[in-house]
Amino acid sequence: MANKNLQGKVLKTFDKTISVEVENIVKHGVYGKMVRKFKKILSHDESGEAKVGDVVVIEGCAPISKRKSFRLKSIITK
Repeated sequence: MANKNLQGKVLKTFDKTISVEVENIVKHGVYGKMVRKFKKILSHDESGEAKVGDVVVIEGCAPISKRKSFRLKSIITK
């Protein structure tokens, strides 16, 4: 994964892993209406400092496991 920085909300926490919901606003191809799309991304959290409901910044990195290619960069709001 490229070095992307994404911002999202923590939905669930696991051991050294967090599930982050990232929102993307795109224009509908036919109707032209702005549509909100959501994607769940698993991210590596080594120290376990992020909690459910936190707004975090995650960055792309080399694959850590089958579904984890992002790492926790910082916590914006708790």
